[in-house]
Amino acid sequence: MGVKGLQHFVEQCCPQACATVHLREMARQHVAKGQQDHTSRANPTSPTLVVDGLACLRHWYSCKDWICGGQWKEYMGVLESWVEAFTSAGIRLVFVFDGVVEEQKRRVWVKRRRRVNGEISKVFHHIKAHGTPPGRELFCLPSGLGTFTQFALRSLGQEVLCSVQEADYEIASYAHRHGSMGILGQDSDFIIYDSAPYLSVAKLRLDDLTTILYDRESICRSIGLAVAQLPLLACLLGNDVVPEEWMQHIRSNAMATYRGSCAPPGASQGEKVLAVAQLVSSVWGRQEGDAGLIPQSLVLSAPGREVLERGVRSYLLPGQEPLRGGDDPTFSPGSACVMERYVSPEILKACREKHVAAEGFMVYGVLCEGVLECSNTMEDEEETELLPQALVYKPCRQRIYGLLLLSGDGCGMEVPAVKEWFVYPGNPLKEPEMVKPAPLNRQGDQPSLQLLWFSSGPEVSDLRLASFLSVFDCQELSELYGSIEDSLLATLCLVTYIVLQVQQLSLEDMEAYLSQSVCLRLKSPQELQHIKLPYLSSRAVQLGSLYVRGLSHLLGANCASGCPLPSAALMPWNSFDGRLFHSKYLLAHAGAQHTLLLDGDSSCLSLFLCLRDKLLETCRRRGRTLQSRPRAAEHNTRPEHRDRNRPGFGSTHTGRPPCDGEMRRNQCGYQVREEFMERGGQGGGEMRGENQFSAPQQPHHPHSYPHYCDGRFQSVPPVRSRGRARRPNRQRFQLAPRWSQPPDP
Repeated sequence: MGVKGLQHFVEQCCPQACATVHLREMARQHVAKGQQDHTSRANPTSPTLVVDGLACLRHWYSCKDWICGGQWKEYMGVLESWVEAFTSAGIRLVFVFDGVVEEQKRRVWVKRRRRVNGEISKVFHHIKAHGTPPGRELFCLPSGLGTFTQFALRSLGQEVLCSVQEADYEIASYAHRHGSMGILGQDSDFIIYDSAPYLSVAKLRLDDLTTILYDRESICRSIGLAVAQLPLLACLLGNDVVPEEWMQHIRSNAMATYRGSCAPPGASQGEKVLAVAQLVSSVWGRQEGDAGLIPQSLVLSAPGREVLERGVRSYLLPGQEPLRGGDDPTFSPGSACVMERYVSPEILKACREKHVAAEGFMVYGVLCEGVLECSNTMEDEEETELLPQALVYKPCRQRIYGLLLLSGDGCGMEVPAVKEWFVYPGNPLKEPEMVKPAPLNRQGDQPSLQLLWFSSGPEVSDLRLASFLSVFDCQELSELYGSIEDSLLATLCLVTYIVLQVQQLSLEDMEAYLSQSVCLRLKSPQELQHIKLPYLSSRAVQLGSLYVRGLSHLLGANCASGCPLPSAALMPWNSFDGRLFHSKYLLAHAGAQHTLLLDGDSSCLSLFLCLRDKLLETCRRRGRTLQSRPRAAEHNTRPEHRDRNRPGFGSTHTGRPPCDGEMRRNQCGYQVREEFMERGGQGGGEMRGENQFSAPQQPHHPHSYPHYCDGRFQSVPPVRSRGRARRPNRQRFQLAPRWSQPPDP
């Protein structure tokens, strides 16, 4: 991100350009200046910070648990406190998030995704070796964090914008156009743009609203350049548009001149910046009439000069000649939307408006760009049984594409495939996958987008819901609409779809998904934070991320269908907590009764059984029978490998070291069912926990596994059979062959 080495150079070599500022005082001065200067673009009553949303994610997500899929309720509280700190100081916030990946930066995007894949691989190796989460040095953002943060901020009443081109450019452009008091981010490109002052989010102290301001003018004085010369400096050093290696010969020559001799291979980045700055100063305007963006005296090949000029132009904001990309930098549906032949101008206009306002998801990428990308997901590259999320959700994406492109608006024309850049194990990302739209599996004609998006009435509302559910092949679930919470309907739809797509998913997995969603409604963020896990399961980690990625597909289908469900129903803080899910997964695979799985709450149990029965009924109609396949604890998660000092892992609520009995209790896993099977537990036809509700006999914290000791639950009735003959000697399960592409829907 940004200019190669520039941020480090400024912080290490230009301390005079790094000023500590108090944002409250800065806002007061900004207002006073706006009131005195009637020609100023600034709003004199509302000092505004433009916030680079993507750069803030790592600082916002301060929750201790990040590996299990995200603690979203806690995260919402963090965002609320963060926003309140600024609004209480009278500072208006405008958040801008990346909405597209420009093709000129695709190479950099792919390079970063591959690097993160390597980090995720290290995470799973650690989990399987130790059964605990790794340290913060391997921290990875929970899947979907960028997408759902936009909706979270909107729910907090904040103005959120989603870019239609490079986000850094739109941030700098907005700040310049509106006379904002500053840009809050962590990207050295904001030093280069001639826009509002650049403020560091990494150095931000929320308690007193102080941070570091990188003074653009002071930086220029330190390196002997004018602000207008910074774009050329940035491109010669290397950035996301101009590959660093393309300008290596120019930097080497600049270093040789700067030192008076050949540049050694180990030249410091600070010397490189100063040497290139000296070169820019020496060639700028040397020749009379040299009015181009790139001085003619720079020795460049034709392709090199072209990419360098493109890079320099990328920093020029509206009103700073020459304009970026031509005379009119505004969006033009007729020239920018690749699918304009297949949808009406009204649809394209509405699509862009919702995208820019961060009210939609997925639809803009399909209709206006013909491209969809998905970043890294917490998936184990060595896992050969579970399909990657990109393949699990491919059939529903095809139906979303079909809903958008195969409707009556397209007049029956054959539509092109959508380019997909989805990161998953086994995908080299050398080129996009071409994915064809597929029609909905429903009776009657394909619904029109004009009807779904712009019409009203009970019949249209029913059609929207039917279209949404058809994307996931869950039409029967419409019977529950209005009788259960929308968030639970969304959960049931998603889990049903996952069960239908992933044949290796077991009854225990399904019950873990549903029980955590039902129980989440009654949990506070504090309760969720204090859930104790005896160990981590790598499989549960991947299933947690699979669910969250599914929520984003629900969101895309909802937007394409005309929003039959409120967006809030599809947000993870209303249906998912990674730590809670992990605890339910371990309980379910340890053979816990439904009573324990539902925290001893009769209303939760009743609701859970209702959802469970509906899911099983839907699966039976499609020939899918869920089997009980309890999983053993992963073989390397032995107590001696676990970090006994890590909070929440192998420790009690009192914080004292666990005794031998407690350590045995924390090996919760396959042993419960193995002992039951070895004792000849065949069972009858009763489903577990279906016939009666029996509350635990002692007060307990359900996620500390208090009933488990020496391989069995002590204070709960014996596990009932799930209604099929068991195989007592079955100890292990053979893994399925390496997954392949699923068939088209």
